[in-house]
Amino acid sequence: MLPQIKVLSGSSGRYLTQEIVAALNMPLTEVQLDRFSDGEMQPIICESVRGDALFLVQSTYSPADNLLELLLMIDAAKRASAAYITAVIPYYGYARQDRKDKSRVPISSKLIANLLTTAGASRLITMDLHTPQIQGFFDIPVDHLSAAAIFLSYLKEHLPNKNFVFAAPDVGGTKRARTFAKALNTELVIFDKRRDRPNEVSDMNVIGTVANKDIILIDDIIDTGGTICKAATIAMERGANSVRAMITHPVLSGKAYDNINASALTELIVCNTIPLQQQSDKIKQLSVATLFATAIRNVFEHRSVSILSI
Repeated sequence: MLPQIKVLSGSSGRYLTQEIVAALNMPLTEVQLDRFSDGEMQPIICESVRGDALFLVQSTYSPADNLLELLLMIDAAKRASAAYITAVIPYYGYARQDRKDKSRVPISSKLIANLLTTAGASRLITMDLHTPQIQGFFDIPVDHLSAAAIFLSYLKEHLPNKNFVFAAPDVGGTKRARTFAKALNTELVIFDKRRDRPNEVSDMNVIGTVANKDIILIDDIIDTGGTICKAATIAMERGANSVRAMITHPVLSGKAYDNINASALTELIVCNTIPLQQQSDKIKQLSVATLFATAIRNVFEHRSVSILSI
């Protein structure tokens, strides 16, 4: 008997998983999440998955319960004799701690990779890791999707006549921004920032010309929004026509929504890898469901996933 494809969802991923299964034209395999009185979780897969190819969708943003729930789901699937278990993690949490940059700190993204593999994941599908090198932390296949095609499609449809220049909000994001600039054959600007402490930008310089340009800041994560908002202010002070930001994962913690609403940004365009906690006239959210559905179908049918990248 050939294995069947089944898509399951953790509690943090249900909003997106429902869109994914709709794109796949298939039902969602139900998972019941029971809790003991002290808060311990027990996910229960509500139908047989013996011999099936499972795709477990769960972003691992805060709180850490989202990660723990995914690990427990993987373990439940393994013990239920699933043939193949793919962890579909649209937003891979703890990815910002990817190296030992000071004494006595963890490399959290490596630890999470170990936990997922030990729990029983056979494969990972994720999107826009903070650094692509995290793929090397895994001893299982990793399909690393990009939101670039989704963002570029939005630009071509909604903003076809703008004088775009793509910008990296820091030196580390140069390669990501260059991908967009190359796709549309535009110039590239780099904002060189310095931090004295996490989530606080102390100084920022601009490499490139922003005057009379429509600037689009490109990044993978927006957290408090401090870097993006400061870059937008500096760009407008230097004569930019407008400043937008296209950022995959809307973590948006602390005073992020207040910062964005009060900023010089015309628009912040993000994906739905993480649900928005508030609505804002400045924030537009695009769905990644079709891209993930196609990746899931291609993995199940042993077809290329790399063709989904620009």
